[in-house]
Amino acid sequence: MIKLREQHEALEHTQLDARAQKVSLSKGRRLEEESCPIRTDYQRDRDRITHSKAFRRLKHKTQVFLSPEGDHYRTRLTHTLEVSQIARTIANALNYNIDLTEAIALGHDLGHTPFGHCGEERLNKIHPGGFKHNIQSLRVVDYLERGNHSIYGLNLTYEVRDGILNHNGPDLPITLEGQIVKICDRIAYLNHDIDDAIRAGVLSDEQIPESIRLSLGKSHGQRINTLILDLIENSYGKDGISMSDEKFEAFNELRKFMFEKVYLNKEAKKEEARAEYIVESLYNHFLEHPDDMPDERAADYHAGEKQEAVKDYVASMSDRYAVNIYKEIFIPKFWLY
Repeated sequence: MIKLREQHEALEHTQLDARAQKVSLSKGRRLEEESCPIRTDYQRDRDRITHSKAFRRLKHKTQVFLSPEGDHYRTRLTHTLEVSQIARTIANALNYNIDLTEAIALGHDLGHTPFGHCGEERLNKIHPGGFKHNIQSLRVVDYLERGNHSIYGLNLTYEVRDGILNHNGPDLPITLEGQIVKICDRIAYLNHDIDDAIRAGVLSDEQIPESIRLSLGKSHGQRINTLILDLIENSYGKDGISMSDEKFEAFNELRKFMFEKVYLNKEAKKEEARAEYIVESLYNHFLEHPDDMPDERAADYHAGEKQEAVKDYVASMSDRYAVNIYKEIFIPKFWLY
């Protein structure tokens, strides 16, 4: 057989930027395994993520608006795909490792709870030790998605795992590819949340401050294009990924504006109290009735993980699954007809 993987790995050293992460220089997997004859390790990581159950569940997990009426609102899955697309564009322009970039982007939100950030906030309040979706995303790929490696989950490479963990929070990923995903996550959600907020009637184009419109653009596409071009120009040939001072200031102004007008808006958050109540009710129920959980999580509970097992189960739920389980447990059946 033609040694396609070896050829690809050799080409990375001659064709990618010197700062790019080369797959042959990876710190490897926690459990050593035989290499694929066709795909590199980063390509295999990408494929393992896209074939995982956690990835499929993202299609029914909220981005910002809970239970929106309409087919065009973003979900956690479409957000993930938008992050991947933007990050690939930047990595390609900077001549960095696209396979690594894509794997990190596709896996970065696997640990998100049902009901968006309000589900995360509720679990963070009630679970001992708190809850952060980036830490849970790493737990998903390291343990909860068993795959063929029951002890090591999907057994991903170190660089992909690092990028997933550090896409959020104060620490930078160790690779420039991971740093690209970290900033593209914010570019994606700020801009598509504007789009969804306008669709929901929570926001209008005219409300966006003129300073932001002049600096970043007046439309969804213009803003993303401006930020992509600025990131590429400001990061080219450098050891870090960053925007220019002007665009970074406008970007932060946009983020502040979105918190004031959308993320903390009563209309956008009107269902959140009920959603948080569902999350907490389910968490408390399964603490008292662990055998109501699927076999794997019940086994974890009885093996001593207890709250950790319950947290894993509740966090894994899609919005609709959480609602249906809540109805099944707490709502008398005759009330449903």
